[in-house]
Amino acid sequence: MGRGDIRTKRGKISSGTYGVSRPAKAKKATAPKAEDKAAGKKAKA
Repeated sequence: MGRGDIRTKRGKISSGTYGVSRPAKAKKATAPKAEDKAAGKKAKA
């Protein structure tokens, strides 16, 4: 098993694909910045 084996992490890196053995980076859930700023200004004023 090595670079040619697509079932391994090294093989996934070699072929440029993602899967169970090499998951893609998950997107972080972040709060919308525009709404937070607007709410903060209203509370201060």
